Formats: sequence, C-alpha cells, structure tokens
Amino acid sequence: MHAMQYEISLPADYDMGIIRRRVADKGHLLDDFPGLGLKAFLVRERGRAGSPVNEYAPFYLWSTPEGMNSFLWGPGFRGLSADFGRPAVRHWLGTGLRRGPARGTPVTAVRHLERIPESTDPAEAVEAALAALPDHPDLHTAAVAVDPGRWELLRIVLWSGPGPRVESDVEPAGTRYEVLHLADPELDRLPAGRHW
Repeated sequence: MHAMQYEISLPADYDMGIIRRRVADKGHLLDDFPGLGLKAFLVRERGRAGSPVNEYAPFYLWSTPEGMNSFLWGPGFRGLSADFGRPAVRHWLGTGLRRGPARGTPVTAVRHLERIPESTDPAEAVEAALAALPDHPDLHTAAVAVDPGRWELLRIVLWSGPGPRVESDVEPAGTRYEVLHLADPELDRLPAGRHW
C-alpha cells in the first residue's frame, strides 16, 4: 500500500464552489480506477470547521504502484496541473490499515503528521501508531504510513460523521477536512492490519 497526497492552497476569497463542482463533475472518473484503493476528495474551507485556509487536498491509498504511476503520468493529473499548477506530491509507504464498521461515503477526514525523533525506533513508532488507530462506530477507514526520507509518520482517519470534535484518545488534534467524494474501487484489496 502506498499513501499519497497533494495540497493546493487557494486564495482566501476563492469560490470553493468551483472545487465542489469539479469534484461533482469529475470525481466519479476514479470510481473504477485500476490500482486505486481509495481516493478521498478533501477540502478545507476558510471559516468552516475552524479552517484558516481554502485548500483542495485529495488523499490516496494505492493498492499497486502501477496504479499510482498511471494516475501521476496520465490525463487526470495533467488536467489538474494545467488548471492549478503542478503541486508537490507527498508519498508515504503504507504500514497498516483498519476498516471501521461505517460504510458509504465518509464526511470528515483528520490527518496527523509527526516526525519520528532520532531517539525513537521507527518500528516502535509505527507499532504505537497502529495500536492507536481508533475503534469507533463512526470509523470508516484509518491508515498509518511512513515517509522514510523525512522519518515522518502519517495517520489519516475517515469518519462517517463529523468525528470527535475535541482532542481525545480516540482522535488527537490534526488537520480536519471535509470529504466531498470517495472513490474506493480496490479498498477491499488493501490488507487490513499491519503491512510488514
């Protein structure tokens, strides 16, 4: 499993309805994309749910590297780059996944990024992050991944509702997004549990 995300920052006065229409018109094109575990079409809108910015920040879990490559070198990413400029694409190696009981399209995503200190064994940090994945009735999907170039740990949680609103053991503070659409053609092919 490979995790991937890019963030497109938009002006404070940007009409986010443009992004919403774009996702409504084109999101379904990835509903059966080969090699894609899931794509969560994520946005943050200034002044909503505490967001200080407008941002389009889709998040992907790839079941195959071939699928990821096909997307990045294909017409979808070319079109996005032509419209918004080519974004920097972040990439992490997937280390674990938990599917929750909630189904359908999640409405909220929370992303956590943290550096793994040099004094910490990376395997222990990953094990702790996997053990901390929430077990909650509103959980759709949660994943843990690592960027070994930066030694950065990623945790993303998709919720069927707004998710916990305050920092807690279930959901520590992180970057909160609205999910506009979920394409999950190969989510069931992503192995649950630890991936190493």
